Amino acid sequence: MFRPAIAADGKPFEVTQGTIDEISSSPDRVLRRSGWESYADGHIGVQNALAATLGTAVKQAVFSTRVRRHSSTLSASLTASNLPTEVFDSLLGVFERNLPTWHRYWELRRRVLGVERLGPWDAAAPLGATSPVFTYEQSVEWICGSLAPLGDPYVETVRRGCLDERWVDVYPTAGKMGNAFSGGSPGTSPFIMMNFDGTAVALGTLAHELGHSMHSYLTWQSQPQPYTYYSMFVAEVASNFHQALLRVYLLETVTDPVIQLAVLDEAMANFQRYFFTMPTLARVEREVHERVGRDEGVTADWLGERTADLFAEGFGPEVEIDRDRLGITWAQFSHLYAPFYVFQYATGIFAAHALAAGVIAGEHGAADNYLAFLSAGASLYPLDALRLAGVNMTGPEPVEAAFAVLSSLVDRIAALA
Repeated sequence: MFRPAIAADGKPFEVTQGTIDEISSSPDRVLRRSGWESYADGHIGVQNALAATLGTAVKQAVFSTRVRRHSSTLSASLTASNLPTEVFDSLLGVFERNLPTWHRYWELRRRVLGVERLGPWDAAAPLGATSPVFTYEQSVEWICGSLAPLGDPYVETVRRGCLDERWVDVYPTAGKMGNAFSGGSPGTSPFIMMNFDGTAVALGTLAHELGHSMHSYLTWQSQPQPYTYYSMFVAEVASNFHQALLRVYLLETVTDPVIQLAVLDEAMANFQRYFFTMPTLARVEREVHERVGRDEGVTADWLGERTADLFAEGFGPEVEIDRDRLGITWAQFSHLYAPFYVFQYATGIFAAHALAAGVIAGEHGAADNYLAFLSAGASLYPLDALRLAGVNMTGPEPVEAAFAVLSSLVDRIAALA
C-alpha cells in the first residue's frame, strides 16, 4: 500500500502504520519527507472508498439522531455520558483563539531545526543534536519520584507493578505489535504492552500507560462490577496527569540541558497529538456532521479541501503546505468513524493539567480529591467525577490554563535551544 521511504543516503525504509512514527521522528529530513509523502499517497490512493465509508457512518449517526429526536448528532453522541454540548463548543472556541501559540511554536521549531521553511514532515523531528537514552529501571524511579505528591501507597503500587509483578511487557520482541496500551479486567493486573527503547518518548509513554493502569487499578479496587470502567471522556486524564507530573519533576531535578530538551520535545509531541491534531480533526468532523445533517454529500475532494484549510490555519503562514497530502490527514485517523470521539483526547489533556497544577502546588485536598476521582470509575458521570477531583469542564478556564502551560513549554525550549 505504501512505497518505501528513501533516506538521504539512498537506503529504503518500509512504510507501514507501525513504522511511520519512527520515520517521522528521524533526524534525517530526507527520510522524514519521503515517509510523510508515501504515507499520505497511500491513503490518497483509496480516498474515495474511505470517504464513502466515513459518509455512511455519519449518515447512520444522523439517522439515529433524527429517530431519537436529539437536537444534533453532537448532542446524541454526548448523551450517554451526560455531557452538555458546551464542552465541545468551549474547547474548539478556545483552541481557535489560541492558534497564535501554535504559530509561535512552529516558527521556533523552524529556527531550532535550521530550515528555511518548516514542513509538516518536520513536526516530529528531534530538536536536540543528541538523544539521551535511559534504562527502564531509571525511568521507573523517575516516574515514582514524580508521583510522590500522591502518597507512598500509590507510589509503591506503581514501583511494585513495574519491577516485581511484571505489569509491563517492556521490550520489543520478534512479532510484537507496535504502539502501547494498558489492558486488563477486575481480578487481573492492569497490564501494559509497550516497546521501551530508552528514549524520552518511551519514558513518557511508560508514565502515560501507568496512568491508565492506576486509574483501572483503583477503580477495580473500589467499585462493584457494574462500575469498574470509565468513559472515554475521562480515560485520558490519568495518563496525561502522570506525564504532567513527570515533566515538572524532571525539569526541576535534572539539570542536564540535553535531557531537559528531550523532555520538552516529548512534551510538545504529546501536546501536538492531543492539543493540535485532535482539535483540528474535531473541527473537520463538526463540518462533516453539519453537512450530512443538511443532506449534502461528503466527497474525498471536499474532505481534503477542508482538512487542508484547517490544518493550514493551525500551522500558520510560515509552514510549507502540500495541500493534497496535508488534506488527506482526515483519512489517517479511524477515530472519525466514532462520532465526536477525537475531541475527547483534548479534554483529557487540559483536565489533566488543571488537576496536576493543584497537586504540584500542594493545594489542600488536591491529591486526595484526585485519588477519589480515580476510584470513582463509572459510579459518577464524567463531569461529576472531574468536579470531585477539582475541575469544572463546562467553561473555558481549563482549556486556557492548558494553553498557558503550552506557552510556557515553548518559552523553555526557546531558552534551551
